[in-house]
Amino acid sequence: MFTFTHAAAGRGAIALLSLAALTLLSGCNSLLSEGTGAGAGIAGTAIANKVTDNATVATGIGLGVQAGAKAALAYAQRKTRGEEQDAIASAAGPLSVGSVASWNVKHQIPIENDARGQVSVSRLIGGVGLECKEVVFSIDTPAEKAGAEPLREFYVTTVCRDGEHWRWASAEPATARWGSLQ
Repeated sequence: MFTFTHAAAGRGAIALLSLAALTLLSGCNSLLSEGTGAGAGIAGTAIANKVTDNATVATGIGLGVQAGAKAALAYAQRKTRGEEQDAIASAAGPLSVGSVASWNVKHQIPIENDARGQVSVSRLIGGVGLECKEVVFSIDTPAEKAGAEPLREFYVTTVCRDGEHWRWASAEPATARWGSLQ
């Protein structure tokens, strides 16, 4: 009969955390979310088994580890979106109405593929001391076949000058791409 020891629990938790870490680098959001939750749950169980035999305390530890892992994932996703938004705003800042520029970003946390596209200013908005631009931008996904055109998705947003920098100014984007990660 197999006896599940603390050492076995620790080795299992490390193996599953390693698997979850590989999933994090894959870029698939559904696997990323589920893998993070599952890996954290298993790791939390392993930690709780080492600390206590009390089921209530063990449950609390497990839930705490899982909540921490989900918060870390949400932070990484917000950072990734922020990098994309900063790249688009920076590319749009110096443009005049009707001009087009390319933008791209290499993500610091590789949970998604690097992004690129084009941006164009459609109109100027604002007033004294408030300089903003409405911009149309694309997100270009490379084609799977060599020589084919990339898949392009188009979005509209507002960027505003903040001193020397241009910043993303949309508080609640209406597209599925940005979701609640603003």
